[in-house]
Amino acid sequence: MEATPEIQAEYLANRLRKRNRHLRKWARREGFEAYRVYDRDIPEVPLAVDRYGDSVRLFLYERPYEKAEDEERAWLDLMARTAAEALGVDPSKVFARVRRRQRGLAQYDREQERAFELEVREGPCRFIVNLSDYLDTGLFLDHRTTRALVGAESAGKRVLNLFCYTGAFTVHAARGGAMSSTSVDLSNTYLEWARRNLELNGFASGAHELVRSDAKAFLEAAAARGRKWDLAVLDPPTHSNSKKMSDDLDLGRDWPELAGAVLRVLEPGGALWFSTNARRFKFDPALLPGTEVADLTDATIPPDFRGRPHRAWRIVKRS
Repeated sequence: MEATPEIQAEYLANRLRKRNRHLRKWARREGFEAYRVYDRDIPEVPLAVDRYGDSVRLFLYERPYEKAEDEERAWLDLMARTAAEALGVDPSKVFARVRRRQRGLAQYDREQERAFELEVREGPCRFIVNLSDYLDTGLFLDHRTTRALVGAESAGKRVLNLFCYTGAFTVHAARGGAMSSTSVDLSNTYLEWARRNLELNGFASGAHELVRSDAKAFLEAAAARGRKWDLAVLDPPTHSNSKKMSDDLDLGRDWPELAGAVLRVLEPGGALWFSTNARRFKFDPALLPGTEVADLTDATIPPDFRGRPHRAWRIVKRS
C-alpha cells in the first residue's frame, strides 16, 4: 500500500536534509551554486530537486499512471513546501514543473508577473538561469564537468558550439582562453540568452560569433567556404521537427552524418565533444573512420548525479 502524501513528504524532507548537508559543502568547495539535491531517490516521490543559490527548482517526472489533476496539484504543492522547509529557502523561491510528453498539464508553478531570473556561479563562470518560464532553466547541470573539460582545452583555439542553447559551453571556452568561438542555434531566444551570458562574463560579441541557423545547413555552408575550427561541441536534441529546419532530426538515425559533417570542418588533430541524453542511443566508432574515440561518459558525470544522465565521447580527427 502506497504511503500517504504526508509520509512521502517526511521521506523527502529527511532525504533532502541529508543530501544537502553533504552536497552544499562540496559545491562551496568547488565553486558551484547550482547542483542537484535529489533525483527520484524514493520511488514513491518521482521528483528532481535542484538548488540554484537561494532558490530551488523542482520537477515531477511523468508518472506511469494517471492521477487526477487536482490531486496531483495538491501533492506537488505539498512537496514544494516540504523542499522549502528542508532546504531552508523562502517558499516563494521554489518553482515546480511537470516533465510531460507534450500533453496534458504542462506546469504547476505559480504564475509570475515577470520571469524569475538569477545569476549562479559555476567555477570561473557565471550564468543566468530562469526558474519560472521554461521546463529547462538555461543550464544543464549534468554537463557541468563536461563544460569544465572543454574550457580547459580551449586556450588559443577556434571553438564551434552547435545546438548551443544558452551558450554555457561557449562561456567556458571563452573563459579558458579560446581565440574565437562560433555558437549556432535556431532559436533567437537562446541566442539572446547566450549573448547575455557572454556579456555577464565579460565577453562581448566580435571574437564570439552567434549564428541563427539549422546546424546541418550551417555545416554545409561552412564546409563549402572552407571554414575550419580546432574544437567543437555537439550536444543535439534526440528529435527535432522544427519548421525552421530544412528537414527533421532523428539523432539515432542522423548522428553519423551530423558528426561527420562536424569533423569535416575541424582541422587535423581537432577534437569533437559529442554527447547525448538519449537513453537508447547506440554509438559505433566504426562509423567515424579516421578518428580516435574516447568514451568519457563516466568521467563527465558530476558527483551530484547518479547513473548516466548523459553519455559523452571525445572524438579526435586524425587527418
